[in-house]
Amino acid sequence: MSDPETSKPLFQLVNQRLHYQGRAVLENLSLSIYSGERVALVGRSGAGKSTLLAALREQCPEQVAWCPQQPGLVPMLSSFHNIHMGVLGSHSLIYNLANLVTPLPAARAAVETIASAVGLEQQLYSSVDKLSGGQQQRTNIGRALIQQKPVFLGDEPVANVDEYQGDALLRLICQSHQTVVLALHDIEQALTNCNRIVGLKDGAIVLDAPSEQLQASDLADLYGAS
Repeated sequence: MSDPETSKPLFQLVNQRLHYQGRAVLENLSLSIYSGERVALVGRSGAGKSTLLAALREQCPEQVAWCPQQPGLVPMLSSFHNIHMGVLGSHSLIYNLANLVTPLPAARAAVETIASAVGLEQQLYSSVDKLSGGQQQRTNIGRALIQQKPVFLGDEPVANVDEYQGDALLRLICQSHQTVVLALHDIEQALTNCNRIVGLKDGAIVLDAPSEQLQASDLADLYGAS
């Protein structure tokens, strides 16, 4: 992890007002995130976690693998092709069209490796509209992982899988990226997988601390009535 005393922040917001659909969600927000950190954004639905992630993504999009809450998968295409979409920009149009018709050996090998890691081997060539919500979410994660970017930004990336699978996927995400920022609703997953917790409530950051200094009870107030 980078030393905040000597390094430049990877992401930085200073006294920012962040909006969602024309409404101010976060006011006077200041936050610095450094390379090597694993940060969990926690708080009630509507607290501004997704809005904050979007603002971070805008700062260095070329370094970010983005895993949105709504996957935006192409339903008539297979998991293979939806995962491969993560690297379309790295190949020529001709290559991508050829791969759409018949998966090419290099693309097949790369995608199959990712599919194995996220537990989709058996569903890789099924159209995603035939998959369960959890399988679609794993496809979404695979599309981000295949990009091999240094930063992973995820908006509730494991919300639709069971706890055991979710923990395994979060470990995979953290092992595969230098820096990770996740909006998470599950407090235990946040404390277990991230080394820094940023809590949002009432339009502001009300908690910012190392996870090793916190317990689940310390975060309970974030979910109380505003």
